[in-house]
Amino acid sequence: MTQIIMLHPGSVSLADWRSIYFGADIALDQDCRAAIEAGAKTIEAIVAKGDPVYGINTGFGKLASVRIGTADLAALQRNIVLSHAAGVGEPLPPSVVRLVMALKLASLAQGASGVRWSTIEHLTACLKANLIPVIPGQGSVGASGDLAPLAHMTAALMGVGEFFVDGVRMKAEAALARAGLTPLTLGPKEGLALLNGTQVSTALALAGLFEAERVFRAALVTGALATDAAKGSDGPFDERIQKLRRHRGQIEVAAALRALMQGSAIRASHLTNDDRVQDPYCLRCQPQVMGAVLDLLRQAGETLATEANGVSDNPLVFSETGEIISGGNFHAEPVAFAADMIAMALCEIGSLAERRIAMLVDPTLSGLPAFLTPKPGLNSGFMIPQVTAAALVSENKQRAYPASVDSIPTSANQEDHVSMATHGARRLLPMAANAANVIGIEYLAAVQGCDFHAPMTSSERLERARALLRARVPHLDDDRYMAPEMEVATALVASGELADAVGGDVLPLVADEAAA
Repeated sequence: MTQIIMLHPGSVSLADWRSIYFGADIALDQDCRAAIEAGAKTIEAIVAKGDPVYGINTGFGKLASVRIGTADLAALQRNIVLSHAAGVGEPLPPSVVRLVMALKLASLAQGASGVRWSTIEHLTACLKANLIPVIPGQGSVGASGDLAPLAHMTAALMGVGEFFVDGVRMKAEAALARAGLTPLTLGPKEGLALLNGTQVSTALALAGLFEAERVFRAALVTGALATDAAKGSDGPFDERIQKLRRHRGQIEVAAALRALMQGSAIRASHLTNDDRVQDPYCLRCQPQVMGAVLDLLRQAGETLATEANGVSDNPLVFSETGEIISGGNFHAEPVAFAADMIAMALCEIGSLAERRIAMLVDPTLSGLPAFLTPKPGLNSGFMIPQVTAAALVSENKQRAYPASVDSIPTSANQEDHVSMATHGARRLLPMAANAANVIGIEYLAAVQGCDFHAPMTSSERLERARALLRARVPHLDDDRYMAPEMEVATALVASGELADAVGGDVLPLVADEAAA
């Protein structure tokens, strides 16, 4: 049975957003209806009074000084959606778009946007019917909100554009009819409320965070396996070392590595008569590097949890006093910073793992057969998978340049500083895929390296990880077609199956709960 997440606007946990991204259904807490209807009545009162208020009876952006007559208010809202649906590029993944819709629903349902209850019901019904708007991925600078992509979402609700229906693109009006829904007709301010906000950049950043978590956890397992394969020491993971440094992430990563390696016969075999004094940094400094990664992901998670529970459109409705106040909550700078942090974290996860792969294939450093093949020369073994890992790491390094430091003024210089959060977050899923491939290659290489120590075995937990792979990929004796086996290993990483196999209790996670 599919999990159902109850959306309590303003207090949704990071764990719940994660579940929605990975496919959970959504129900909206009906207690929010009173606040929504109060906001809508405030808009009605302002329209009846006739005073000029931005977003209700004026133009938008640089055209805010243009007054719009009452007879044209419906056309005004429709026009802003159609004119702003100017995105380009490949559509966003359906899992991300579902998250966008849920985030927008949670924001509108706080009653500060002035939309009607019927509009909330329409958005909810589309989610329930699994109608996923086709949203081009490019075209937002992250202020004034994610205008172009959210315009494509809204246009689909209005019967313009397309939906994904069971993975197939369908004209929006036909898809709505098939689901028994009529196209949405916008009321005053509703077009602007649906278009304005950071939901696309936030959804993309959350998706990147959740994929990064899986890669991070798998990398702890493959790092422990690589340490055993190279007969590295677990001394650097000693609890006393970490406590003197005091960083929470470092302490938790070291504890995870100790738990993963506990009881390893391979480790026990070189406790004496091993003339090596220290391991390379890629082994020895795992707590320091991966701990810093964990701390960074947690910080990003806290920012995104706050953003996901906030209201980020403009202007905002305060029904208690009947006021409409213009501000700048649509500026996605917090999301841009969080996306940059996740990008750096993904880059470092892959970078450290690639160095471990390079160490394993180098007989001078690892003490293993060259390129992890029993007959080097005749066979190339893991020579080129390491090259692939290096290529992917280099690509991620280039992508990790911070997006938040850039700004290009838009809207005739009315919007003169923008966050670039959207493409800063959009790069994260490809970066996570690259990192997962690197960890998949390390998984293959580390298990192959441990094979050479037979009949000695690793720890009980790491043997589970080895068995998981060996059930699908046999030991490499002679060269064979590598790409499908790399795909298998990467799938075990990206799906979370590898981390789950060793017992998730030993692996730290990004905090599930964060302050709203």
